[in-house]
Amino acid sequence: MKQNSHLINDDISTLLKQITIPASTGMFFNTMYNVVDTFYAGLISTQAISALSLSFMIFFTIIGLGYGFSSAITALIGNASGRSKRFLASLYAHKGIFFMQLVALVLTLVGFLMSPYLFTLLGASGAYMDMALDYINIILAGTIFFMTNFALNAILVSRGDTKSYRNTLIFGFFANLVLNPLFIYGFLFIPAMGIKGIALSTVLIQLINALYLLKKVMYTKLVHFEKINYFFPHKKVYKEMITQGIPSSMNMLIMSIGSLILMYFVSLYGVKAVAGYGIGFRVEQIMLLPALGLSSAVLSLVSNNYGARKYDRVQETVNKALKYGFIIATFGIVFLYIFGKMIVSQFDSDPIVIGFGYDYLVVEVLIFYAYVVLFICVSTLQGIKKPKMILYIALYRQI
Repeated sequence: MKQNSHLINDDISTLLKQITIPASTGMFFNTMYNVVDTFYAGLISTQAISALSLSFMIFFTIIGLGYGFSSAITALIGNASGRSKRFLASLYAHKGIFFMQLVALVLTLVGFLMSPYLFTLLGASGAYMDMALDYINIILAGTIFFMTNFALNAILVSRGDTKSYRNTLIFGFFANLVLNPLFIYGFLFIPAMGIKGIALSTVLIQLINALYLLKKVMYTKLVHFEKINYFFPHKKVYKEMITQGIPSSMNMLIMSIGSLILMYFVSLYGVKAVAGYGIGFRVEQIMLLPALGLSSAVLSLVSNNYGARKYDRVQETVNKALKYGFIIATFGIVFLYIFGKMIVSQFDSDPIVIGFGYDYLVVEVLIFYAYVVLFICVSTLQGIKKPKMILYIALYRQI
């Protein structure tokens, strides 16, 4: 297959950089997108930041499951492509899109039912509860766009294309800068929506991005609309996707449950503690973005080279990715120790909130090296279609 031959022939170091840099850049803008949301929520009130932080745990569950199953789709297409089985790769691509939309439907229904109980468990009530529900209900309604984008990006990543998704994330960041204040405060015929406006901005941007990614996927020729039955559910293919995707998805889900448990204990210290934790968590994510981008490159390279039975290139990919990851982690640790408090203070001027956020960061940076190993090894296991260990690792971490 000519379209992916460079992934199994070109220099590994060069490929890692070519795939990682766009992926990391896109993830940076995605995280900055969340930072913009946090900033505007702060302009509404500290309570709005807390409501956003509570909702983010459910939002993270949606994103986590999407990431897990999209990794499975990438691995399956990559392996088929490496073996030069184009029709099989195309079949995975078509059915993967519809599979993710079914996952979105389930998540939306479960989310609507469960979110009030989860927020109550985490101490929300009154106006605080209303704010959290106003935000998450709109996000849940737009889950289908999130999942469609995950599926489309999975197809592109299997081809080594991380630039297209990067472009959507850069667009999303700048669009969010405009749409957030527009929907929060209103303009002309657009009513002021408060925190609902933040959620509506996110869903609208996801819809626009889905149209762009679909156009890019069509260029790969892996997806077309000539035979609609290619999209229909298929028991054997779905079983493969579930088998490949469940461990990685459960890894993210278990992490999310762990975050909810952590949020429960944080909430015992009050709204300011929740706000500080929420800010600290997002700042931490910014510093981990290059490592996450590296893991995307590892998944793309490992899945294709494993399918092509070039096992020496698989080993080389892992070794070089770990080396680059440790360099990235060292920089992140030093940077946050020096500038962490200043960064947290940009989101909330309350010294108590700043203290909580910085205290979280100075402890959390100590495990950056572990995160690097985890991200790269999880992508490798996914790429060689041996994902079961991922679930055991997740359970161990949370216990």
